[in-house]
Amino acid sequence: MSLKIAFQMDPITGVDIDADTTFALAEVAQARGYTLYTYGPEQLAYNAGRVTARAFPTTVQRVKDTPAILGDPVLLDLATDVDVVWMRQDPPFDMSYITAAHILERLKGDTLVCNDPEWVRSCPEKILPLDYPDLIPETLITRDKLAIDAFRAKHKDIILKPLFGNGGAGVFLVKAGDSNYDSLLEMFFEGSREAIIAQAFLPAVSEGDKRIIIIDGEAVGAINRKPLKGQTRSNMHVGGVAMPTELTESDMVICDTIGPMLRERGQILVGIDVIGDKMTEINLTSPTGVQELKRFSGIDAAALSWDAIERRLSTNKI
Repeated sequence: MSLKIAFQMDPITGVDIDADTTFALAEVAQARGYTLYTYGPEQLAYNAGRVTARAFPTTVQRVKDTPAILGDPVLLDLATDVDVVWMRQDPPFDMSYITAAHILERLKGDTLVCNDPEWVRSCPEKILPLDYPDLIPETLITRDKLAIDAFRAKHKDIILKPLFGNGGAGVFLVKAGDSNYDSLLEMFFEGSREAIIAQAFLPAVSEGDKRIIIIDGEAVGAINRKPLKGQTRSNMHVGGVAMPTELTESDMVICDTIGPMLRERGQILVGIDVIGDKMTEINLTSPTGVQELKRFSGIDAAALSWDAIERRLSTNKI
């Protein structure tokens, strides 16, 4: 196929060519002869029935500090001028993110948007797992301190984190008897009107937090992210170390359970987080780990993503 692709993303000129998943997607697309454009969500617009973006023609290159060459900006009608829009800007999952998803939803039937923005906005990564209570650690979402007190009394060691946070920011392990507990809750509640999420602590995190890549509903591989010594957060953004790993039988039970839902909802590239045998998050926004997976295993999830997109376009599933 000869496709025109628009990436809605943070500035491509600042990405890490050895780690960024969007860069990997763009690199594979370019190698297939696709035409690339990039733009930020601030260049997205809805006006009089048209969804447009002021976008840069883009050529990617695996050159440190110069990952892309940009042409002069052009105004794209995203319903007629491109075949695929990738919504790949990083969270936070805030009202700006949700607004962009609402606008891109208006392309349905004209242009394939990955991942499907209707379900991205409707399936926050820490809330969607609640549909699968048998697959996740016991979880509480609330602003009620008495409810959190009772949850802590039951589980002793718990994880507290922002409901719509990302990248490991604001994640705390609160152990039984921790004198900072009340102060942490005050910090959460004073900083936001949102509920917070509490989960039973999983000691298996010391062995790593597995990122499993799922393409169009099918698990294709995984990496393990091991926290630094003395840490509980394994996200690579906060120093977690990526390591090779294999999919286990319990991993496949999780993936086989949620895979049909992800495929039906148009989620081409998804990353789920698994600690031990429990799923903690389902990342639909801009999941990472694709380059690490290829480096460790040879599995090219970026290429598999484009294969899935081409299949959808050939059957008009837009």
